[in-house]
Amino acid sequence: MAPFMDGDGVPASEKPKRTGIHVVIVGAGFAGITAAIECVRHGHTAQILESYKNTNVQLGDIISFGSNSSRIFGRWPGVPKKLDPICHKSDKLEYRYWNGEHIYTQYWGSEQQNFGERYNGHRGEIHKIIFDHAVEQGVDIKLGQQVTEFFETDTEAGVISNGERIVADVVLGADGVRSKARQLVLGYDDKPKASGYAIYRAWMDSSELAKNDLTKDLVNGDTHTGWLGPDIHFLAASIKGGKEFSWVFTHKDERDVQEGWSEPGNHEDACKILEGWAPEVHTIVRMTPPDKLVDWKLVYRDPLPTWVSPKGRIALIGDAAHPFLPTSIQGASQAMEDGATVAVCLERAGKEHIEDALPTYEKIRYERVKAVQKTGETTRDAWHKADFSKLKENPEAIKLKREEWVLNHDAETHAYNVYDEAVKSTERLPIKVTLAKTAEPGDASMV
Repeated sequence: MAPFMDGDGVPASEKPKRTGIHVVIVGAGFAGITAAIECVRHGHTAQILESYKNTNVQLGDIISFGSNSSRIFGRWPGVPKKLDPICHKSDKLEYRYWNGEHIYTQYWGSEQQNFGERYNGHRGEIHKIIFDHAVEQGVDIKLGQQVTEFFETDTEAGVISNGERIVADVVLGADGVRSKARQLVLGYDDKPKASGYAIYRAWMDSSELAKNDLTKDLVNGDTHTGWLGPDIHFLAASIKGGKEFSWVFTHKDERDVQEGWSEPGNHEDACKILEGWAPEVHTIVRMTPPDKLVDWKLVYRDPLPTWVSPKGRIALIGDAAHPFLPTSIQGASQAMEDGATVAVCLERAGKEHIEDALPTYEKIRYERVKAVQKTGETTRDAWHKADFSKLKENPEAIKLKREEWVLNHDAETHAYNVYDEAVKSTERLPIKVTLAKTAEPGDASMV
C-alpha cells in the first residue's frame, strides 16, 4: 500500500517533524533562499522579505558553485536536473600569457570524480530555478519589502518592513554587502574599504564572436580560457554549447569608491588597461555590446568580530557576514553552507533552547569561512604576481588550487556531527549596541 501523500505529493513519512520555529529572512539572494529551503527541510517555517518588486529581470552574469554547494542542491528534488542544461560543461581551463602564448592546461576530470558536480552558469537563470523551488517547498516570499528596522528581545526577534511589524523566533540578515542587519549585530556602521582592484565584466550572445577569426575558437562549444599578466587576469568562458559568452578581467584600481559602486563600462578605458595584450582579448572587449559592459569596483571588509546579535536572535549570513573576492570562487557556495548550517542548528537547539542555535552556527562556520576567504587573495596573487620569466619552468605554479577541505565538505552532515561540542564551547563576544534602527530603507538585493 502506498504511503499517505500530503497535498504537495511528498510522503507524510518523509516530512520533517515540525519544530514550531519561525524564521524571517531579509534578502532573497543565494544565502537567503538556501536558508529558507533548508529551514523548511528541517521542520521550521520560513518567510523571506525581498526588496526587489519582481523576479522577471535576470540580473548579473557568471556565478560558480563548487562541489561543496552542489551537495546542497542535490538534496532539493528536481533542482540538479534543471541546472544541468544551463551550466558550463568544459572539462579544462587553458592558461595563456597576456600575449596569447599557451602556458598550461588544467583539467577538472579527477576533481569532479573525487568531489562531485560543479555548477557554473548565469546568476539570474540559476537564481530563478532556486527561487521557484523555494516557492514550491512552501517558503513565503514577500517582494517589494523595505526593511527599516531590526529588533530583538529575550523571547523574539523581528523587523519593521513597509511599516509593518513582523515577528519571528529568529531573524537572518541575508541582505548582502550593504546589510542593515549588520548595524544591529555590531552596534555600529561597518564601512567598506577599497580593495585596490576593480573588474570589467560582461555576459553576451556569442554569435558575433563566432564570425571573427580571432575569437571563433573560443565559442566552439563550451570553453574556458584565462590570460595572465602582471596585476591583471582575464577569464572568458563560453556556455550552452558556445551560444553565450561571459568574460571578466581584474586589474589594479586605487580609487576610493563607495561600496558596491558599479557603472556602465567604457570600451576604450578597458582596452587601455589591456594595452599590449593579445588581440583576441581586445576583440572580446570591443565586440561586447555597450549595454552589457560593466565596470565594478571591488571593496572588502575586515572579518567581523561576530555575526550574531547580543541576544542571539539575529544572525548575518552570506555576503552580509563575509563578502568574498571573486577569485575565491566560493562566495555563493559559502553562502549556501551558511543556510544549511543554520537550519541544522535551529533543529538541534529546538524552540526551548533556540537562543543556542545562532551562536553555535557562528561557532561552526566562523573559522572555516575566514580560511576560505583567504583563498581569494592567494589565487589572485598567484596569477598577478607570478614570476612570468620563469613560469615555463614551473607552469603548475598558476594552477587553480582545488582544495579537498573546501570542496569535499558537507555542511549539513558537518553541522550534525559537531553541534553538541560546538554548543558547549560557544562564548559570545561583548558588543556594545548603539544602533537599533537603520539609517535608510534596506537593500535586500537578490544579486
